[in-house]
Amino acid sequence: MAKKATAKEQKSDFAVIETGGKQYTVSVGDVLDVELLGEYKEGDKVTFEKVLLSDDGQAATIGMPYIDGASVTATYLGLKKGPKISIVRYKAKSNRDRKIGHRQKYARVEITGIK
Repeated sequence: MAKKATAKEQKSDFAVIETGGKQYTVSVGDVLDVELLGEYKEGDKVTFEKVLLSDDGQAATIGMPYIDGASVTATYLGLKKGPKISIVRYKAKSNRDRKIGHRQKYARVEITGIK
């Protein structure tokens, strides 16, 4: 069972961003594996413009659906591969079977700033 963070353990500055059709809660210093972003080299700066929520520890700002002028900057750390998944399809009594493998690729980014 996961341990719940107390008020002192929670980070005060955080944001919720959307990328690759998924939403992520991020703070400065977090390392994330997100869907592929495109052509980047290690060390390049990445900017996420789709910020849904921003909280600075004092007040929260909620977008409808996004916050105008808000952005989250990150550093591209490289490509990462997820676990290999085996898919087996089988039909009984018809001598039919098929095995497929899949391994998802992710972009690893480190959050450097929230504006």
